[in-house]
Amino acid sequence: MARPVILTVDDDAEVLRAIERDLRAKYAATYRIIRADSGVAALEILRRLEKQNEAVALLLVDHRMPQMNGIETLAEAMKLFPDAKRVLLTAYADTEAAIRAINEVQLNHYLLKPWDPPEQNLYPVLDDLLEDWTAHYRPPFEGIRLFGTRWSQKSYEVRDFLARNQIPYQWLDIEAADQTAATRKALEPYPPADRKIPMLFLSDGECLLQPDLNLIADKLGLQTRAGAEFYDLAIVGGGPAGLAAAVYGASEGLKTIMIEGEAPGGQAGLSSRIENYLGFPSGLSGADLARRAVTQARRFGVEILSPVQATALKTDGTYRFLQLSNGTQISSHAVVLATGVQWRKLDVPGMDRLQDAGVYYGAASTEALSCRDEEVYVVGGANSAGQAAMFFSKYAKRVVMLVRGPSLSATMSQYLITQISQTPNIEIEVNTHVTEVHGEDHLEEISLKCEKTGETSRIKATALFIFIGASPKTEWLDGVVERDPKGFILTGTDLIRDGKPPKTWRLDREPYLLETSVPGVFCAGDVRCGSAKRVASGVGEGSVAIQFVHQYLTKVGV
Repeated sequence: MARPVILTVDDDAEVLRAIERDLRAKYAATYRIIRADSGVAALEILRRLEKQNEAVALLLVDHRMPQMNGIETLAEAMKLFPDAKRVLLTAYADTEAAIRAINEVQLNHYLLKPWDPPEQNLYPVLDDLLEDWTAHYRPPFEGIRLFGTRWSQKSYEVRDFLARNQIPYQWLDIEAADQTAATRKALEPYPPADRKIPMLFLSDGECLLQPDLNLIADKLGLQTRAGAEFYDLAIVGGGPAGLAAAVYGASEGLKTIMIEGEAPGGQAGLSSRIENYLGFPSGLSGADLARRAVTQARRFGVEILSPVQATALKTDGTYRFLQLSNGTQISSHAVVLATGVQWRKLDVPGMDRLQDAGVYYGAASTEALSCRDEEVYVVGGANSAGQAAMFFSKYAKRVVMLVRGPSLSATMSQYLITQISQTPNIEIEVNTHVTEVHGEDHLEEISLKCEKTGETSRIKATALFIFIGASPKTEWLDGVVERDPKGFILTGTDLIRDGKPPKTWRLDREPYLLETSVPGVFCAGDVRCGSAKRVASGVGEGSVAIQFVHQYLTKVGV
């Protein structure tokens, strides 16, 4: 395989030589460095690379060029290599153009000239972008292959598991009319009667028939068992709050383990686009945020168990014990509960039968390609529904948002409302809700009721994505920590009634701000009663919780 390409474009010969020199000094071992002296020349090179089926990782383009400026060059380049990272070189006077490029060509970054020293002003930016590109780059496939059918619920479960755990795989629909020779050859040893889907072919050739997720995790080397019996800090939940607590705890010297029931990233990891997260002007996906945070946590030595559920919590003196779904138990001095929330179920006839077979909770990015040129229905009117609608609009012929309320303004951020209004293949049906879903082995139709007229209509549909709020899954903490009537965990001042902490509280101090009714057990993120239900606030609470963990450990003398 040829190395991926970094293409740099500048009409100033001296600047072009300088940037090429700096790029070769850092990246020549991994990437091919190619230069062009104009936008026109750059596009000729890119067309040739596309015909040769080569990969382009990064476009580094000067803005002030004759004939075709940097933004125009990037706009055309995107049509050829839409996944390449895009960087604009600008002078100080061109910052307005750079900001315009963020909106017009989804610019990833802009760099001011001169960029000396490159070790400080060039390489850190490009390292981050290239790492991001590499995480999504799919070279000719030689790894895991998953065979199944689009409407198989078990196939969807495995696809979703692999995607959320950032495990590259190739999906092959055995019912597709355009099967490749390689697909037919792989299936030859398995007559149709023996094809118990999903069939997971590992890179060593082993085939797993209808495997459960724990078996897949073991085969792929995911850590499902703790490396020790005791930790300073145990974190339950791997969403933004849990990951933040893990990073801050481990970086401050605490021996830390994080237990995640599905995949690191939590509900935020399913978000197709987060555009208002501080420090990312072009936005980022939930999967990208999760990947970055997991890398950061592991760099500080955090052990991550996944997919493993915490099933019980008990205390004994200064020790807190967690019973795990794999039958093992770990102990720690402190615990942070960051289990987040799960999508609320849409309680209408047919839902249970058709879940994961045309009806999905969350963005279900694994289904995007399957929905190409189809009509997609999105239930909900908050940010998560809006982000999903924007995501699916890139693939679907038409996206219809079904909103129970009279408008989006009360529940959705204005930037998303604006984006949706400017996207021609997104339609909004207000005062409308789903009353029933229909189909045998997959979704075929949905029944919709208009609140204003009272009329119910039945329409064809093959893809329904649901975002109708979320609820905590904290039943496993019954009788251990205090919760509100909806199951959210009470902390800090919410535990004080008539000026006193709960009767079970045995210490001569009140609970800390993020401390639960059990000393040494803290809570952060969406599962906490009164939390803001935002990614940024979850990250903030996770980091702040570690401050109180330290205070607690100091008080109890451990």
